[in-house]
Amino acid sequence: MIEFDLIIKNGFIVLEKEIRKMDIGIRNGKISAIQDCVEGTAKREIDALNQYIFPGVIDVHAHFSEPGREFWEGFSTGSQMMAAGGCTTYFDMPLNGIPSTINKKALLDKASIGEVKSCVDFGLWGGLVPGNVENLKELAELGVVGFKAFLSETGNEEFQNVDDLTLLYGMQEISKLGKVLALHAESAPITSWLQNRKIKFGQLSADDYLASRPAIAEFEAVNRAIAYAQITNCPLHFVHISSPDAVLAIQKAKLNGMDITLETCPHYLLFNHDDLIEKGAIAKCAPPLREEEVKQQLVSLFVEGKFDMISSDHSPCTPDMKDSKMHNIFTAWGGISGGQFTLLSTIELVLQNNMSLLQVAKYTSTNPAHRFKLKGKGKIEVEKDADLVIVSMEPFKVDESELFSKHKLSIYVGHTFPCRIKQTIARGNVLFENGQINLGTRGEWLSIKALIDAV
Repeated sequence: MIEFDLIIKNGFIVLEKEIRKMDIGIRNGKISAIQDCVEGTAKREIDALNQYIFPGVIDVHAHFSEPGREFWEGFSTGSQMMAAGGCTTYFDMPLNGIPSTINKKALLDKASIGEVKSCVDFGLWGGLVPGNVENLKELAELGVVGFKAFLSETGNEEFQNVDDLTLLYGMQEISKLGKVLALHAESAPITSWLQNRKIKFGQLSADDYLASRPAIAEFEAVNRAIAYAQITNCPLHFVHISSPDAVLAIQKAKLNGMDITLETCPHYLLFNHDDLIEKGAIAKCAPPLREEEVKQQLVSLFVEGKFDMISSDHSPCTPDMKDSKMHNIFTAWGGISGGQFTLLSTIELVLQNNMSLLQVAKYTSTNPAHRFKLKGKGKIEVEKDADLVIVSMEPFKVDESELFSKHKLSIYVGHTFPCRIKQTIARGNVLFENGQINLGTRGEWLSIKALIDAV
């Protein structure tokens, strides 16, 4: 008789092409059996009757501000928050910490902190900024998942946005290194000019913020980056795309054979500009939440499969930087605290739009694993890592007391999801259960050893 570490029984397993009620047997951190009835003994059994089992979320866009700004969010609270939301792998962006991850020392220092503090697996982005093109090779050799650059101002002195020549030289080098360049695509000239005019004339409201970052700024930056990628043959990943015209421009480039992927975030599909007006700075992000009509167009594109993945862009800060009493929206931090809700949001959107739950796994796990070449992750299959999330289809209203992020403020507080996370299992270890984190579990840095072609 086979001995397992864990058997999960009676769950509806979300496989790549079908959903079936079966059992899962786990041994040594891997899925070792998927059968109608797994026969054997186990140290523990979980009865997932009437619940759904998804592959663990791979969130490729998160900002943990350690080292340097752990008081915003660090690897400890940030990874626990991810685990509570069903995320078993995340990629940390290279800015908001001090120093930024733009050279070998900064990368290794950040990785060493993450290996001690993160409770789930993680990858690290390297940064492309003016003056560090010569550092990209060493970062690639050490195993960054790719590089991140901003086309608009970052709001972060330690991580400057790229000028056009830096972008071209960086793309050329990244192409040689076989990596991906992730882009925050908003036009710096357009957004800076508009913002400066608004501030000059004392126009400081939520409406003024939206007007300062129009969809045309995203569209222009996306098209410029696509043109540069045509010249340099650099693979691109567009982050947090928020406007339909930009989505269609990227899709056109993909149809022309370019190596491009794009993500959007749950907040662009669930919320709109009225939430910024009503809730204030807590709902401020860049690009901004769009009007309801635009949001509905984005949802339609989501239903049509025009996005490759859904990521949180978890970008937290201290409460004083989101003070609801601020009279100048431009001085507030522009980021949404939402890393705990990527999976629940995607399930909600799929159910609302009569889509298959198979699409949830594709958007939150399978496609990210494929794009970033994570062998062993992204699907529920024998010999894959036992990274799993058990979800119950019962309503869940978000309360501050259930937030695992360092600061208990989020646009999602008060939102009711049609489902809830029951357990998160990372490499076979039950990491989240009954609203609690198993603090004895540690994740791994997915360095160069793990970044090989996905099976």
